[in-house]
Amino acid sequence: MKSTFRRLTGVVAAVALLTVACTTTSPTQSVKSPTTPTSATKAAELRTTLNGLFGEHVLIAAVATSHALGGREAAFKGAAAGLDANSVDISKAIGSVYGPDAEKAFLPLWRRHIGFVVDYTTGVATKDKAKQDKAVADLVQYSQDLGAFFSSANEKLPKHVVANLVKDHILTLKPVIDAQAAKDWGTVYPDLRIAAGHMHMIADPLAEATVQKFPTKFAGVK
Repeated sequence: MKSTFRRLTGVVAAVALLTVACTTTSPTQSVKSPTTPTSATKAAELRTTLNGLFGEHVLIAAVATSHALGGREAAFKGAAAGLDANSVDISKAIGSVYGPDAEKAFLPLWRRHIGFVVDYTTGVATKDKAKQDKAVADLVQYSQDLGAFFSSANEKLPKHVVANLVKDHILTLKPVIDAQAAKDWGTVYPDLRIAAGHMHMIADPLAEATVQKFPTKFAGVK
């Protein structure tokens, strides 16, 4: 499983880096000023890092739910460990800008929503509609909690905006789990692409607002 996670991480990181390169450079650009938004700037590095980590989060989460629904306990535990390592990396990325207190507060908050996803997956596997509904309600409330966290850390991230983006993350991952449970593989992967693709809608504004709040930390090249 570890090799699978490394491949997934490499694919996500490569795609993110390629995206930045394609959108910020051209063959005719041989000299760039320090303020040009290229992959050599700290701002672009933050955006790339967040996109890679949030995209990885969705991919490993889908691996974990697939193993859980398939009753592959050892494989699920391995995927869950990889998912938690990703959570730690996201918290470190947050802490690298917002400080150790924010990192310490963010990690358990982020882990909470993963627990709710596990609850939903368990409800689907056992056909327990009440458990599914509670998990969805918990996830929707969680989106408000994460929105509050970011808005308190950065006034340029309004609570309702963050909450809606997180809610959309939840609503794009849910169909993936439902399709996995139904063994509808023709639906799983298109839905997974949508869920993974949506994460840039969280990563990009988070990176932009962070750079705006801490401009001196992101001035010039790396």
